[in-house]
Amino acid sequence: MAALSFDAVLFDCDGVLVDSEPITNRVLTEMLGELGWHLTVEETMRIFVGKAVKDEMGLIEEKTGFTLTQDWLAMFWARRNEALERELTAIPGAAEAVRALHVQLDGRIACASGADRRKVELQLAKIGLLDAFEGRIFSGHETPRSKPHPDVYLAAARALGVEPSRCAVVEDTVTGASAGIAAGATVFGYSPGGLGHSGADAMRAIGVARVFTDMARLPAELAAFRPAQRA
Repeated sequence: MAALSFDAVLFDCDGVLVDSEPITNRVLTEMLGELGWHLTVEETMRIFVGKAVKDEMGLIEEKTGFTLTQDWLAMFWARRNEALERELTAIPGAAEAVRALHVQLDGRIACASGADRRKVELQLAKIGLLDAFEGRIFSGHETPRSKPHPDVYLAAARALGVEPSRCAVVEDTVTGASAGIAAGATVFGYSPGGLGHSGADAMRAIGVARVFTDMARLPAELAAFRPAQRA
C-alpha cells in the first residue's frame, strides 16, 4: 500500500463505524412521544443526528414543556444501550478499513465521538473493534465542548502525539466534519446516501477534503490523497 500523507487517522463512531443512528433515534422518538413531542424517526434524525442529546435538552424542554432531569437522560441512555446491544451492526467495510490502517500506522488511530464513553465502548465491542481502539477512545462528554467544536479531535491528536494538521478525520455529518476542520485536520466525508448521513454537497460546502461512499475504500482514498487535492 502507498505511504499515507497522514501520521494518524481519527474516526467518528456513529454512522462511520457502526450503523447506530436509526436505533438510537427510534428510542429517542419513543421517549419524546412519551413527553408529548410526536415525531417520526426520520424527523428525529434530521433534528438530532450528529448532536449529543444532553446538549439538546433545552430544545426538548421547549417542545415538550417538561423540565428534564439527569434521571431522564440516564433512562434514555439505558434504553438506547439495550437496543444497541440487541440490534447494532457495523458499517460495511469498516472493520477491514480499521484493521488495515491500524497496521499501516502502527496503531496511530483513534475513535473520537460526540457520544458518551459507555456507548462508544459498547458499540466497538459489539462489532469486534474495541481492541483496535483500546486506550485511544475519546468522548465529547469528557471535553469542555462537544462537536461541532474541535475539542474531542484535539484531545485525540494530543494523546497520539500527532499534530492535528497531520491527522485525517473520518466523519459522516456536517456537525462532525466541522469539528475536524476546526481542529485543523483533513476531513474525509463518508456519504453513502440515505437518512442519517450528510450529503456530499453539504460536506464539500464546509471544506471537507474528499467525499467517498464505500468505507472499504477508505485506506485507498487516504493513500491516493495529496494535500493539494480536493474532491
